[in-house]
Amino acid sequence: MDLCKMFNYSIERYSHKTAVVEGNRRYTYQELGLEVNAVASSLHRLGVNKGDRIAVLMKNRLEMVVLFWAIQKLGAIFAPINIRQTQEIVHYCLSDLEAKFVIYDNSSVYLINRKRFIERPLFINIDGNGGDINYQELVKQPAGVFQPNQINEDDLSVILYTSGTSGNPKGVPRSHQNEYAATFAHIFQCRYQWHDTTLGVMSLYHTMGLRSLISMMLLNGTFVILRDYDPYDAVQLIEQEKISVLYLFPNMFHDIAALPETKRYNFDYLHTIVYAGAPMSNNLIHLCQDVFQPRHFVNHYGSTEIYTFTFCDHVSEKPGSVGKPGIHQNIRIIEPDVHRAKSPDDTVQDGEIGEIIVHLGSPESFSGYWNKPDATKRSVKQNWYYTGDLGYKDADGDLFVVGRMDEMIIYAGENIYPLEVESVLFEHPKVKEVVVTGEPDERWGQVVIAHIVPSDSSLTANELDLFCKRHPKLSNFKRPRKYTFQSSFPKTTGGKILRKKLNTNF
Repeated sequence: MDLCKMFNYSIERYSHKTAVVEGNRRYTYQELGLEVNAVASSLHRLGVNKGDRIAVLMKNRLEMVVLFWAIQKLGAIFAPINIRQTQEIVHYCLSDLEAKFVIYDNSSVYLINRKRFIERPLFINIDGNGGDINYQELVKQPAGVFQPNQINEDDLSVILYTSGTSGNPKGVPRSHQNEYAATFAHIFQCRYQWHDTTLGVMSLYHTMGLRSLISMMLLNGTFVILRDYDPYDAVQLIEQEKISVLYLFPNMFHDIAALPETKRYNFDYLHTIVYAGAPMSNNLIHLCQDVFQPRHFVNHYGSTEIYTFTFCDHVSEKPGSVGKPGIHQNIRIIEPDVHRAKSPDDTVQDGEIGEIIVHLGSPESFSGYWNKPDATKRSVKQNWYYTGDLGYKDADGDLFVVGRMDEMIIYAGENIYPLEVESVLFEHPKVKEVVVTGEPDERWGQVVIAHIVPSDSSLTANELDLFCKRHPKLSNFKRPRKYTFQSSFPKTTGGKILRKKLNTNF
């Protein structure tokens, strides 16, 4: 199934249902389809052909939704770029793509330096002047009859750039089949329903943002756009638009649930909440359960490369678990080796910690990084994707992730996984955020360092040390030997903490 066909079927099924909402603008499926056709026709006249990479730099907005589907209709490749990155990184992505068109709005114009292009792309400014053409000129042209090349499910649909914590981002090419299969799995695994309504606040340059959009279109649901994330605006839209499913980062759920006003709002239509991208603390799980009272509370574990690894649809019953493999997935846990010399057959016993690997036979899986064969070779062996994540299976076969291979701390020959220490420290009532890292030590090899964002300024290192000494689940050798206190942590644009910067920046 290609996405263009899927979109057309949705229009035919429920043409008068509301498809997209942004502020006072509300488009039915029929109205959205007409604007998509007009923009696709105009882009076709401008020379967009099958396989062309179209770079898109903007916040979530109705025009971006239209462009996504217009680009799919032409068989071109939608390549959204994170506009929260530096100009240097943005231009690296544009060069890596060899983008034929660059589409931007006023929020991202400062990121574009036209003098840096060897072969100049065509610039389209959504908001008005400054580009070779603007969005209104695309829309006002009548939708002419055009015959783009036939689209096959194996043709590329999008290229998404991984945020990464060091070095340049890697482009992840994903086919129409990848995106459709990932969306189908997401709907099934998260218990979505026909005509659901979601909050379109996750950026469309992120795999979670695209999953939210495509899921709603497949289900003839409604995608309610919020350009700039603000928890107060979000909670109002949840009530006003009768949002039924939420798919967000844990920090977003925290900000919404922790608002003093939140309990005054009506969440009766909200049946499912889903989080991904980072772990959720036990305290936050309980808070979300109390505030939203969802019928389904789901933890999705995956990546841009392979959308689903596993999912847990009973988060409240088993906090911390990422559950069992997705409907398309086969996973294994193998002996950890930083050199990745272990084969997919070197599996560990249940209960033992090892590296999580995922088979590439899934229809959700990419086939390799864009222009980076060496990176592909490092991550893929014998058709298995080596995630770099460490985890174990419990007696029920449910997976738990304990950290990253490159974050493992080796103290006097013993392996210490940061997450197990962090989970203990999170239980302290004065701890808001915590990250555990290793620091080189001449005698022990590495010692455990805990970086703390306190919720109460009276918190001390001695108080935390005593808490850890008395905790029944933390062995003494895993106890932090040093504490640092910070007001906040450096994070990627996707909300992940930059652990490697903690020991050097503070």
